[in-house]
Parts: sequence; structure tokens; C-alpha cells
Amino acid sequence: MHRTLITGGAGFLGSHLCDYLLNKDHEVICMDNLLTGSLLNIKHIKNDRFNFIEHNVTNFINIDGPLDYILHFASPASPIDYLEHPIPTLKVGSLGTHNVLGLAKKKKSVLLIASTSEVYGDPLIHPQREDYWGNVNPVGPRGVYDEAKRFAEAITMAYHRYHNIDTKIVRIFNTYGPRMRLNDGRAIPNFIKQALTGNEITAFGDGSQTRSFCYVSDLIEGIYRLLMSDINDPTNIGNPIEMTIKQMADKVLQATGSHSKITYLSLPEDDPKVRQPNIDKAVKYLDWKPRVQLDEGLKSTIDYFKTQLGIETQ
Repeated sequence: MHRTLITGGAGFLGSHLCDYLLNKDHEVICMDNLLTGSLLNIKHIKNDRFNFIEHNVTNFINIDGPLDYILHFASPASPIDYLEHPIPTLKVGSLGTHNVLGLAKKKKSVLLIASTSEVYGDPLIHPQREDYWGNVNPVGPRGVYDEAKRFAEAITMAYHRYHNIDTKIVRIFNTYGPRMRLNDGRAIPNFIKQALTGNEITAFGDGSQTRSFCYVSDLIEGIYRLLMSDINDPTNIGNPIEMTIKQMADKVLQATGSHSKITYLSLPEDDPKVRQPNIDKAVKYLDWKPRVQLDEGLKSTIDYFKTQLGIETQ
């Protein structure tokens, strides 16, 4: 039986990873300081192979016994979170990543770190390939997240090259699904909550900026395949179907049957104008591509939000 540590395991993606690896017969240690994660995301887990530890990974990490895998997903991940918690965001990407690398070295574990499409910044290359170095403002308000993840990638590759640790780096593009927070601040949860409560849909800019939305189960499958692969350099995992924010707002209105109006707010500083992954590498080497269609993914996500809001689902 494999023994796996998931940092940030009570978060949106981390909790889905807990479920997935438990179904793969792993013993799972879920570690989270609950800054943005929630025990509600893991309360359904009734399994003697599951253990929760409340801990901040920017402090020294001690795990008794062997560890086969470490998945480092601890970090604020939405703009509303990392703008509110800029220093913890920088610390978890630097000190936290250093600590899990030290643990991986000690335990001889395979380590996968969660990076992000934000390492590409406001890209000048479209779609974004793994060999693109990015266009990032290191001192802008979003730099606390972008640079934390870029540093995490750099130190991970340094440990791989110098200490010969088996490391993986997944660059995650926009992902959605159940267990996103109502106040997450990102487009899909914002739009769904506003549509279901009859409030105006608030989109930033003129709605023409683009994103590529991947359903959570597809992303988790891609992450697992990367974890089990022999790839050590960064790999994009996301849905290459690009759409404008206005198109997504219209999709949510259609799916919810809402008559809310769309209003437009000023575009935040350094907000990317385009975002679309090139996933040729994942397709070729992981035999992975997203399978869940947007309408299907939105339905399950909307149903989840209805439950959170106390609205009956049909």
C-alpha cells in the first residue's frame, strides 16, 4: 500500500486528490492549516486509511514512518485570497516548498508540486507552451502568487538536479467543480452564486478576456498520470477550449435559467488578457486529455452550489 501526504488537502483540489488516491488504495495523510481550506471538504471521508493533520507547512514538517508520495497543494489560489494573504502566499510557495522538498529528500519520496498557469503572467505567446518563460510583473499585486509559484518551480528543479529527487511540476490552468467556495472570487463560482441569488453578474473588463476551464475530475486524472510518469519538468494540465468571460457568463445564465444582468467592472491590475494551455505534452506522454463537457461540468457545479445555498435541485 502506498503512503501519500497531500498538503493543502482540505482545499478544493486537495480534497478531490484525497478521494482519488483513497480510491487507488493509498493511505492518505491530509495536511492543511485551514487558511483557505475547510474541514467540510473532507468530512465525508470515512476511511481508516485517512488521517488529517492541521499544520502550516511553512513550519518544519515531521511525518513518522515511510512516505511514497508527497503532493504539495498548500497555497491560497484565487486572487481574492492571495491579495488578502500576500505574505502567507509567498511563504507557502518558498518556505513551504523548501520544507516538502526536505521531507521528500529524507523519505526518498516522489514529490509533485502544484504550479499554475499564472507563471506565464499576461502572456505574449498564445496558447501557452511549457517552454514559454512568461511575462510576469514581479512587484505588482498579483506577483505574490506568480513569483511564489515560479520560485517553487525553480527550487524544485534544483533539488531534482542536485539531490536527484524524483519531482513533478504540474502547471494547473483554470479549474472548476464542486467544493469551490461560494466566496472564491473566481469567475465560475462568482457567476453561479450571483445567478442563483438573482444578483447582477459582475465581469471584469469588457468580458473579452479569455480563459480555458477544466472540470476538476479531468484535472485530477491528469495530475495522477503525471505523478506516475517519469516526467520531471513542468507539464500543463488544463482544457484547451478557450472562451471569453462573457461567453462563460452567458453559459451560466443559460444553465441556471437566471435572468440576471451582466455588469462590467474595471479590469484588475496585471489581469491576463488570454489564457489557453497547449497540452500536446500531456496528450503525447500521459495519454491524457479532458473529457467532461462544459454543460455536464457546469450542471454538477451548479447543483453543488444550490446545496450550499439551500436551494432545492431538480
